[in-house]
Parts: sequence; C-alpha cells; structure tokens
Amino acid sequence: MRRQAHKQKKVPRQGTSQLRIIGGTLRGRKLAIADLPGLRPTTDRVRETLFNWLQFDIAGQRCLDLFAGTGALGFEALSRGAAEVIMLEQQQAAVNMLRQHAQQLNPQCQGTLEVVPADALRYLQSPAAKPFDIVFVDPPFRSDLATRSCQLLNDKGYLAAGGWVYLETEKEWPLTVPENWSLAREKIAGQVCYRLFQVSEAHPQSHEASS
Repeated sequence: MRRQAHKQKKVPRQGTSQLRIIGGTLRGRKLAIADLPGLRPTTDRVRETLFNWLQFDIAGQRCLDLFAGTGALGFEALSRGAAEVIMLEQQQAAVNMLRQHAQQLNPQCQGTLEVVPADALRYLQSPAAKPFDIVFVDPPFRSDLATRSCQLLNDKGYLAAGGWVYLETEKEWPLTVPENWSLAREKIAGQVCYRLFQVSEAHPQSHEASS
C-alpha cells in the first residue's frame, strides 16, 4: 500500500526581513521581523514624517500601538522617549518576535514596552483603565478596522484630551472619525494615506474624513 505523504504545517519564517529604527536612543538599530502574511511595516519615509510631526509630543507620553505587526511605530516611539508603549498584536508568531525585541530594548530605554497578545477590537470593548496620549492605528488594508477602532477608542475612554491619533489607510479608503477629532496633518505616499488627528473632549458624533 502506498502511504500518503503527511502535509507539513507551514511555519512562519522569522527574521528574514529587518526593521530599522530611524531616530532616538536606538537610532540605527536593526530588528528582525516575522515573515507573515499581511505584515506591512510603515516605511522609513512615512515614519520619519510622522515622528517629525510628533517630535515635541513623544517624550514622557503613554502610547498604544493598536495593530502592532512588526512593531515599527511602537519601537520608534520607545526610542524617542515615550514613557510607556503598549503593543497589541493577535498573530502569535509576531507576538513572540515583538516580545524578544522588548526584552532586549527595555533596559536600553527610559520607557517601558509591553506586548499584549489580543485582537484589537475585542481589547477596545473594555473601558480603558487609563487614557493614552498617543495612539497608532495602522490596521490591515481593505477592512473597516480603522473606522471601528476610532469609535471604540473614543467611546471607551482610551484617549486623553489633547492627545494624538495616527491613522494609516489606503489612499481612497473611506474613513469616519469622531467629531471631536481635528485633522492636524495629512499626507499621501503612493497608495497610502496617513493622517494625524488631535483629540478634544469626548463627543458622540462622527464625521467622514476627507482624503
């Protein structure tokens, strides 16, 4: 009898690509990233622009990296003086890689970094214990995760008044944000539209963001 070959499970390769931190105390540091479907690190060019926008608002702040993926935004914030960075990621292989880097980098920075294995929308269903000063929202493309995340962040108390929300979406993808968010910056790079909003006091209504 001929035996059927056992199908081997595909194991994500790790460390086949690298992420470079572009500013702060860890400037130039290269970190291996998990080779997983859907991981789309924010490019050096976009990160440099974003953190130029935020350059005077990062030090000592509490940050949430909502769809951490490779950790590009959270690690950059830590390097530039954030007091606390919490990363949310649901893919276990990516979580493992992020935690390895967190163990290496935490002793080298003034702030702390924690990696939480969680689905972002489920996490946001629970009221925040303490608001964040800066939130990075860079979800998978072609999904309504950005709009849904924005509303939950606003409704569940995750945003400090005067805080910042960074949103990265496809250029022409529709986006609705709460009315108490004002668009401070907006730029397009290729097919990516990235925006920085500032948050005022909580307000229930939402409005469609132009692009």
